Amino acid sequence: MTGVLTTQRDWRIQTYELRRVRRPSPYLILGTLFWLVVALRTWDAVPAADFGQHAAAIERIAADWRHPSNPLLDMPGAGSPYFTPYTVLLGLLSKLTGVPGWQLLKGCGPLNLALVVSGIGAFTRTLSTRRWAPVLALAAFVLLWGPEHKEWSGFLGLQSMTLGLTYPSAFAIGLTFWTWAITARTARRGVGGPWLHTGLGLLLGVILLVHPFTAMGAVIGVAALVLGLQQTPIVAGILGRWALTAAVAFAVAGWWPYFSLSALLGDPTVDGIHRQLYGDLWQWYGLALAGLPALLYRLRLNPLDPLVLMFTGDCAVAAYGWFSGEYSYGRIFGLLLVPLQFALAVELAEAPPWTLLRTVLAPLAAVAACVGLVAQAGAIVPKRFVPPAVHLQRLSQWPSYQWAQRHVAPGDVLLTDAYGPAHVMPAYGAFLVAPTWPDPSTTAAERGRRAADVRTFLAPTTAPDQRQAIARRYHVRWIMTAPRAPVPPGASLVATGPHTRERLYRIG
Repeated sequence: MTGVLTTQRDWRIQTYELRRVRRPSPYLILGTLFWLVVALRTWDAVPAADFGQHAAAIERIAADWRHPSNPLLDMPGAGSPYFTPYTVLLGLLSKLTGVPGWQLLKGCGPLNLALVVSGIGAFTRTLSTRRWAPVLALAAFVLLWGPEHKEWSGFLGLQSMTLGLTYPSAFAIGLTFWTWAITARTARRGVGGPWLHTGLGLLLGVILLVHPFTAMGAVIGVAALVLGLQQTPIVAGILGRWALTAAVAFAVAGWWPYFSLSALLGDPTVDGIHRQLYGDLWQWYGLALAGLPALLYRLRLNPLDPLVLMFTGDCAVAAYGWFSGEYSYGRIFGLLLVPLQFALAVELAEAPPWTLLRTVLAPLAAVAACVGLVAQAGAIVPKRFVPPAVHLQRLSQWPSYQWAQRHVAPGDVLLTDAYGPAHVMPAYGAFLVAPTWPDPSTTAAERGRRAADVRTFLAPTTAPDQRQAIARRYHVRWIMTAPRAPVPPGASLVATGPHTRERLYRIG
């Protein structure tokens, strides 16, 4: 009888364990639901902000992948950092399939979101075995930014996600989380053959090329995980394996034929734009400070805790950007908040109930999450579902320019000084006379001259022959003006925007 009872008991235990394995985790359920809601919202968004710049780079690769033109200007694009593996792959896919670049880029939004969500889950599981830790980490990552939403490439708060998930930076952040997850497991086990370290090097090399700003945080994170989790002393053999990872990463980045990473170091072209990232630290990033007690607790337990090391390194980069005036280093804020957010999530999941740590962290997290949700819920909650008395922050609504895209063929040159069409029309393949964003592949003098020519062309006092000279110089075929702007001499009206009333003219 004993043998029979023992067998029955073992069978029941095995059945229970099998059911437990088959039971979906909270993160699988809630992460999938989050992906579905945000992916649908991203898919519905019209092209806006930086979308046109990246879609234009895809169009240039599709037109000539060996020697692509500048993404925005009808001139050579050698050295443009927008020709990354991300855009080159999509450009080649556009060339093979005939699908326009802007449609392929839009389709990348749900794919990048899946990469980010799965990467957050994989990385969190290297920090905690608790089933709810990944759920808390995802919530902290998308909500704990600031009481005022900030839409910026590489800043994946809930508001910013609806526009930024199609960008190369979102792809790079998803790869970063997966790279950290693999690094953490490798470092903790103290093993890893050459092929594994070569693969990590390839991942880091791709991140370096796709989005160098994200790569700063990715490299700091890898170094922090190795120093904090490596079980075996970092002797010559272990150091050699991680040196292989670094060597492969820099070899991949150095081999890339479209631009040179070394040429971008110290380039001040976009420093002026990035000064805004230091403008109001509390409004943009303050809610993440709810994770500071959790991070200090981890520091007390282990001075070499990887999240502590990661946060220290990221803060050093941000401080350098401020004191040196090289404000582009402020892009590190996109990942600087991760140690705070994930420390809070992990400690909330790990701390036993009614402990002092849980008593401190739970109210902080609840208040910060509620403020963050109110600040960013406007990204996914339609206005019709919100009571009139409730005001939610919302991103500015961009109009669609498909009414103009029907007439302007890819490769045509458009002259305009309007903000909207200058950002959106390049998504459909149009060239501009003056660029919307500075590109290191063109000199500041060239960009200034082109901007001056646009102002001269549109000025009502400009002589007709001077306008013709500008149009010939840049091969201008189309002009888009504000609703009440005077009709350009010699131009014929082709279409009018249904919402903005902007006017599209053709010149012969």
